Amino acid sequence: MGRGRVIIILVLFLLVGSAAWLLFGGKENSGRSGRFGRGAVTVGVQTIETRAFSDIVEALGTANARESIILLSPVSEIVREVHFDDGQNVKRGDILVTLVSEEENAQLREVEANVLEAQQQYIRTSELVERGNASSATLDTQQRRVDEAQSRLEALQARIADRLIRAPFDGVLGLRQISAGSLISPTTEITTLDDIESMNLDFAVPERFVATLKVGQSVTARVEAYPDRMFEGIVKSIDSRIDPATRSVIVRAEVPNGDHAIKPGMLMEVEVVSREWEALSLPEEAVVPTGGQNYVFIIENGTSVRKTVELGLRRPGYVEVLSGVNKGDKVVTEGTLRLGRQGIKVRILGDGDNSQTTAGKGN
Repeated sequence: MGRGRVIIILVLFLLVGSAAWLLFGGKENSGRSGRFGRGAVTVGVQTIETRAFSDIVEALGTANARESIILLSPVSEIVREVHFDDGQNVKRGDILVTLVSEEENAQLREVEANVLEAQQQYIRTSELVERGNASSATLDTQQRRVDEAQSRLEALQARIADRLIRAPFDGVLGLRQISAGSLISPTTEITTLDDIESMNLDFAVPERFVATLKVGQSVTARVEAYPDRMFEGIVKSIDSRIDPATRSVIVRAEVPNGDHAIKPGMLMEVEVVSREWEALSLPEEAVVPTGGQNYVFIIENGTSVRKTVELGLRRPGYVEVLSGVNKGDKVVTEGTLRLGRQGIKVRILGDGDNSQTTAGKGN
């Protein structure tokens, strides 16, 4: 027998043996797989639950101090003394600038003496009236003189008070613009004063969102200076008019600023939660878009069932589902590409060999 014929015979024996194994051994293995579930597709699942969703309106806004003024003098006068430094925190009523007031103080002493004299004259006249030595008209005339002297005193006291420039509210001062000895007028800028314990954040919102806006809604904002920090506030007021040029409405939010991190004039990125609700949600990786529709695979009795779902609002990592599944369903999140059709036996990732039965009982 030639060597070539021996090789051919050996090859034929191998082919026959392989065919026999596939015919008999494959059936036996198949039976065992069906009995223990080792031939099922392994998948990862999550239970469908409800989640809070919200509509968010995004806008750009400008931060403004709750109270803000440019400090001016009510009179033209020479500065005697400046009592503040740049950036100083002050309280309401603190004296910031003292102006020269010698002339007014001298007039004050004169007017006070006139008031005292008028009052004493009134007392003497009233005694004469009681004894019948003076008429009531004379007493009325003296009362008028007392009132006139008192009015001049009050006017002079107001003029002297104008020489003491005080902080009208609590806040932070800006840069000092004057010095002692300088002559200032009502148009001379002394400094700025801002109340920045909380900030007014003004931003424009398109008119189509007006119906969803209301006072008290929560607001979050960011600034470029603090990229990792989120500032939170609430809607304080909504303008009563729509700008016809931009078709938007100005919304004002109040943002706490206890550490004075936000400065007046800062540009802020704003997000307003206009509406909140609870709805079923799906992980994004569970959704299989095909032919203009969206599908998911649900595990029922240890097998995969493909269901069409209607989706709503999308958020990073998850999506709102409007219909197609129920709360408590187990949706496939890993291994969806291996489930080309429904009815395929599955093994849940992390379960034992009897996972099919467990999955079936759980639904």
